[in-house]
Amino acid sequence: MDAVQKVGNGHPGTAMSLAPAAYLLYQNILRHDPADPNWVGRDRFVLSCGHSSLTLYIQLYLSGYGLTLDDLEHYRVWDSITPGHPEHGLTPGVETTTGPLGQGLANAVGMAMAARRERGLLDPDAAPGASPFDQHIYAFASDGDIEEGISHEACALAAVQELGNLIVLYDDNHISIEDDTAIAKSEDVGARYEAYGWHVQWVDWRHPDGYREDPQALYEAFLKARAETGRPSLIVLRTIIAWPAPDAQNTGEAHGAALGEDEVARTKRVLGFDAEVNFPAEEATVAHARKVADRGKRLRAEWDEAYAGWRAANPERAALLDRLAARRLPDGWASALPSFPPGGKGLSSRAASGQVLNALAPVLPELWGGSADLAGSNNTTMKGEPSFIPPDRQTKMFPGNLYGRTMHFGIREHAMGGIMNGIALHGLTRPYGGTFLVFSDYMRGSVRLAALMGLPVTYVWTHDSIGLGEDGPTHQPVEHLAALRAIPGLDVIRPADANETSVAWRAILEHTSRPAGLCLSRQNLPVFDRSAGTGLASAEGAARGGYVLAEGAGGDPAVIIIGTGSEVQIALAARDILQADGVSTRVVSMPCVEWFTSQEASYQQEVLPPRIRARVSVEAGVAQPWRGFVGDAGECVSLEHFGASASYTKLYEEFGFTADKVAAAARASLGRLA
Repeated sequence: MDAVQKVGNGHPGTAMSLAPAAYLLYQNILRHDPADPNWVGRDRFVLSCGHSSLTLYIQLYLSGYGLTLDDLEHYRVWDSITPGHPEHGLTPGVETTTGPLGQGLANAVGMAMAARRERGLLDPDAAPGASPFDQHIYAFASDGDIEEGISHEACALAAVQELGNLIVLYDDNHISIEDDTAIAKSEDVGARYEAYGWHVQWVDWRHPDGYREDPQALYEAFLKARAETGRPSLIVLRTIIAWPAPDAQNTGEAHGAALGEDEVARTKRVLGFDAEVNFPAEEATVAHARKVADRGKRLRAEWDEAYAGWRAANPERAALLDRLAARRLPDGWASALPSFPPGGKGLSSRAASGQVLNALAPVLPELWGGSADLAGSNNTTMKGEPSFIPPDRQTKMFPGNLYGRTMHFGIREHAMGGIMNGIALHGLTRPYGGTFLVFSDYMRGSVRLAALMGLPVTYVWTHDSIGLGEDGPTHQPVEHLAALRAIPGLDVIRPADANETSVAWRAILEHTSRPAGLCLSRQNLPVFDRSAGTGLASAEGAARGGYVLAEGAGGDPAVIIIGTGSEVQIALAARDILQADGVSTRVVSMPCVEWFTSQEASYQQEVLPPRIRARVSVEAGVAQPWRGFVGDAGECVSLEHFGASASYTKLYEEFGFTADKVAAAARASLGRLA
C-alpha cells in the first residue's frame, strides 16, 4: 500500500490479496536459491499478472534477492529496479518481462516445454523425478490473463503436451479495472480448463461466515498439483481483492489506483501496524522470512550432489550443457551449412531455409521448432526428427516422443510467439517457429516482447509478398515488412536467393541476444551465379545486411538500385537495361536493414556513397522504410495498396514490379538531379 501511495499510481489490490499465496510459494514450495537467481536447477516463477509487480518484488525483498526496502520505496520511478511491470534482466529473480496480459502464461508453457526438451538432451534415461533437470514452472494469473486469447491458445496446447511440470494459480477475485468481471465474463474458468484436459482444484477463502485466508489449504493444493505428473494443473483461488482494506476491498478502484491516505491508515490499523509509519522496517519479520535462504542452501546442496553424480557419469552431456549455458555454438558448425549451385528452375527461399534446417539438425541439437500448422508450407520440419509430443498423441504423419524436436503449435500464432519466448528464457535451447508473414500480425505482441527482452528467437515467416499469388490480398503482406522493421531490436531479413538464405541463417544463429524474422518467398527465385567473371558478389555480404551485388560499368555508378528479397532479380534485370543504354548502375542487395545500419559508417558509405544521389528502391511492399535510403532525389518502386488474386507473374506485371518500370524509376531519379 505504501509503495503505490508514495508514487501515486499502481496496482495495490491484487498484491494485497495474493501476498499470502506468494509468501507460501517462496517459503515452502518453490525450489530456488536467493544467493544464485540463475541457478540452472531452480524452479521458475512467472507473475503473468505483471501489473501486480509488487507481488513479486516484495517476495524477492523478503527472500533476500538483493532488493532493499529503498527499492520498494522507489517503485515505478526513474532508474529503479522496481518498475511498474517486471522486466527480465533488470531485477534479480525476475524470469520474464510481463505486462501485456496472457503473455506470462504463454511464457510459462514455453518454459515447461523447454524443461522437458532439455531433460531429453541431458538426462533422458533418469527415472521420473530423479533427474537434476526435473523442475516445475509456477505461474500466477489474473482474470485479465485468463480472458486474453493468447492464454486460451497456450493453455490448450499445454494440455495436449501433458505438461505435468506446469502449475498455475488463478486469482479468482471477480474484479478488473471495470469493476465486477460479470460485465464481460461469464464462463466457469475451472470447467473450461478441465475441458482442455488440465488437473483443476478449487480453494475458496470466501466463507459464509466471512473471509478467511487459509495457507494450509493452498499448500495442500500445491502438493497435489506437484503429484499430478501427467497433466498441467490449475488452482482456482477465490480471493477478495485488496483484503482487508475496509472500503477498498472488492472494488475496481483497488485494482489499479492508490487507496488514498485515509484508507491506507485504516487498513494498517486493521493489520496492527502504526498508521503513522510508512514502509515499516519490521527487521525481525524480515529476518524470519530470510531464513528461506537456509532452505535454498539445503535444496541446492541436495541438487549439487545429484548434479555432480550426473556430470561424472555423463561427461559428453556435461560438455553439451556447458556449451548451451554459455550460448556458444560448436566449433566448425557453419561448415554444415549448404551452398546452392546456380541454374535450373531456381529455388524458393522457404525451400532453401528448409534445406538449411535439415543440414543443421545433426550439429545444433539446441535448435528446435515447428510451425503454426503450416509446416509443409513453411518448410520448418527437420527430416527424420521426432515430434515433441506425448507418445499417445503421436500420429502416423508425425511420430514422436516426450523429448522430440519438431513442435506442433496448432493454429495458434500468438501462443507460438509467447511459447518461443518462454523456451528462450529457460536458457539452453534456440527455438524457431513458422507461419505466413501476413499472420505475424497475430503474434506481434510476443514478437515485440522478444525484442524488448533481447531473446534469440527466430521467426520463419514465409509467403512474404504478393509473390504468393492466388491466395489473394487477405494473405499477401503489404505493410508487414515496414511494420516489423519499426520494432526496435528485431532483425527483419529478406534474402534474395538460396545462398543469401544460408548466410542469413548463419548470421541469425551467431546473434545470441536479439530475435530475427526470416521473410521467405513462396515462389522460386533464381540462384545467382556468383562465380568469378559473372560480376556478382558473394552472398557472404548478406551477413552485413547490405552489400554491392553488382557494380556499375567503370568508375562511380550514375545510379544505385537497392533491392531486397524476390525483387533483387528485378533490380538486376533493370541494371541490364540501363547499362545497355550507357547508364552505369550499381545493384545493392539489402536483405536486412537492421544489420546494415549497424555496420560502421565507412562501410555504409562505401555501399551507398552519399555523392551518388540517384537511387531507386524496389520491394513489393509499402515504401516507408526505404525513403531514408533513396533520399530526396530517389524513387521507390513499391506497393501502396492491397494485392489481388492472380498468378504471381501477373501481379508483378500489373503492379509495376518489372525491369522496365524500375529502369524508368532510375531515369526519373537521374532526371530530377539534372
